[in-house]
Amino acid sequence: MFDLQQKIKALAREQSAKVIATRQHLHKNPELSFEEFKTAGFVARELQAMGLSPQEGVAGTGVVALIEGKNPKSRIVGLRADMDALPIHEANDVPYKSINPGVMHACGHDVHTSSLLGTANILRQLRDEFEGTVKLVFQPAEEKAPGGASLMIKEGVLENPKPVSMVGQHVAPNIPVGKIGFREGMYMASTDELYLTVVGKGGHAAAPHQLIDPVLMASHIIVALQQIVSRNRNPSNPAVLSFGRFIADGVTNVIPNEVTIQGTWRCMDEAWREDGLKRMKKMAELIAESMGGSCVFEIVKGYPFLKNHPELTRRMRSSATEYMGAENVIDLDLWMAGEDFAFYSQVVDSCFYRLGTRNEARGIVSGVHTPTFDIDEEALEISTGLMSWLAISELSF
Repeated sequence: MFDLQQKIKALAREQSAKVIATRQHLHKNPELSFEEFKTAGFVARELQAMGLSPQEGVAGTGVVALIEGKNPKSRIVGLRADMDALPIHEANDVPYKSINPGVMHACGHDVHTSSLLGTANILRQLRDEFEGTVKLVFQPAEEKAPGGASLMIKEGVLENPKPVSMVGQHVAPNIPVGKIGFREGMYMASTDELYLTVVGKGGHAAAPHQLIDPVLMASHIIVALQQIVSRNRNPSNPAVLSFGRFIADGVTNVIPNEVTIQGTWRCMDEAWREDGLKRMKKMAELIAESMGGSCVFEIVKGYPFLKNHPELTRRMRSSATEYMGAENVIDLDLWMAGEDFAFYSQVVDSCFYRLGTRNEARGIVSGVHTPTFDIDEEALEISTGLMSWLAISELSF
């Protein structure tokens, strides 16, 4: 296996410039969730140029392809990359800056896609040196509910052939380039969206006694709902309740008729997730009613929690240590962000790891979902080689 590892590293090094160019092309031409038509077409053409036969149009814009080694039915491993961008206006001054106003690859999906294309190119050159099949999954709409992963699963991406495991990666701007992070078990949170409309009776702010003030009602509701976390949650179950939008469209002397609120609910436990939502809805409605108004509490169910299968993740970590060196493989903390890779993890043994992309010396330090997010592109040589090694190692298990 040592000789094979060296071949992988050499191939990753040889194609590094090509993978970087691919990443920059994707970064320059981002597309929003469920609109990745050009991106999907680009991916399919790249796979065809490798001699593969991609299946297009899965869940709208998803692309799936197989790389068959010797005895292809013996074991199947799935590798996943997401392709969509975010509705963010890019502030970076780089040659590959987004040309689509208000759309940016601010979460690194351009990295994930270009990396999986590079991985595919390595694996197809080594197909005579491993047994089994690698299933490549280029997925749309990670950033938007109900999540492209859930739709691809419904359309059979985990069947025909059925992978024994799914592997995915995500950029990590908090981890230095050259390092990789793993965590067994619970890793990322479930995500639900909350939409509240608090209705009262507006009017002149100088006569609040003649009104039913929805601003006051909404304020009480937001403060009270935090008790759901602080007074009802078992300390062993992490949870986050946050509100990012509060619109009371009055003026200094006009109280509006209604207030709209938007927030997010994130958990690591499905039973507590459901219980918390029921408690929040009931509390908000009763507070509004007790103050003479009403509250419409809408819940948009998002992604489940993401769990890394312990044994699979231990194998992945061991293989990564062989490839990277023990000093470059680190432990990850719980992350309360959401990821629709979680849908795969609920169905098949899965491992989702983090790829270090930070370079403080070069000023590459911005977090994901920010207009100045970027990566140290040296991470791409690491990511393509490592994912190839992980896939072959898992096929050999």
